[in-house]
Amino acid sequence: MLGEWEFPNAMGYLVAILGLLVVWQYYQMQIMAGRILAVDIFDRSGIRMYVYVVPDDDHICEVCASSHGRVFLPSHVAKKQFSPLAGKCQRPTPCVGVLIGLYGAWLEARGVLENLRKNVRRGGVHLSAEEVRALVNGQWERCISAETDRLAVHMIEALAYEKVNQEVSIEGYRYVVNEVKEVRHLMLLVPAYVRLMQLLVRAGEEADALEAIEQFEHRFPPSKRGPHFPSESQRDLMKTKKAQLMKNMPLKMSA
Repeated sequence: MLGEWEFPNAMGYLVAILGLLVVWQYYQMQIMAGRILAVDIFDRSGIRMYVYVVPDDDHICEVCASSHGRVFLPSHVAKKQFSPLAGKCQRPTPCVGVLIGLYGAWLEARGVLENLRKNVRRGGVHLSAEEVRALVNGQWERCISAETDRLAVHMIEALAYEKVNQEVSIEGYRYVVNEVKEVRHLMLLVPAYVRLMQLLVRAGEEADALEAIEQFEHRFPPSKRGPHFPSESQRDLMKTKKAQLMKNMPLKMSA
C-alpha cells in the first residue's frame, strides 16, 4: 500500500522537473537567438539603464543640449550627488530634460547596455542625436520588455523628434499624458505636458493647447505638492500661456 501512495507523489515531482527543464531549454534557445540576455531572468528591477534626453529645440542651453544622450547605470543614478548634466543649466528657468529608465531587451538597446557596461569606468556612453533616434526606432515592440518600456520609448521618441517630425512628437506626448498610471512613470508627466503645449502652440492648434493646459491644471492642483509635481516656474509658464491663448482665441473666432 505504501508504494501505491508514493508512486503518484514521485510522478508529480518528475513532471515538475521535466517542466522546469523545458522552460530552461526554451530560455537557452532565446539567449542563443539573441532575443534576451542571460541576465534578464535574474533582473527584476525593471530598469537596467537610464538615458538623459532633452527636446530637439534651439532654446535649450548649451550645457543641457550637450548632455542629451548620456546613458547611466542604475547604480550611478542612485548616488547621492548624481546629476545627468555635464555642468549647470545656464537658463534662469531650467531647461526641460528627462532621465528615462529602460529595461531595454531589444537589439539596439542591448547594444547600448553592453557598451555601457564595458565603458562605465571610462566615463560611460554618450549617444548622438541620431543614435538616440535609432534606439527607439528598433523593434522594441517585439521584445520581452515591450510593455515595461512602452511609455519610456514614446517619451524618448517625442523628445527626439520635435524638429524631425513634429506630429510624431505631439502624438508621443499625448500618449504619455493619457497613459501614465504607474508611480515610476509620474516624472514623465510634467515635461510631457509642457512640451505638448508648446508644440501645439507652435503648430497653431490653440484650442488643443488650451485643453492640454486645463488638463495639466486639473491634474496638478496648486494646493498640492509632490516629487513629480511642477515647479513654480512651470506653473507660471502654463498660467501665462493660458492667459495669452484665452486672449487671442476670441479675436480669431471673430475674424
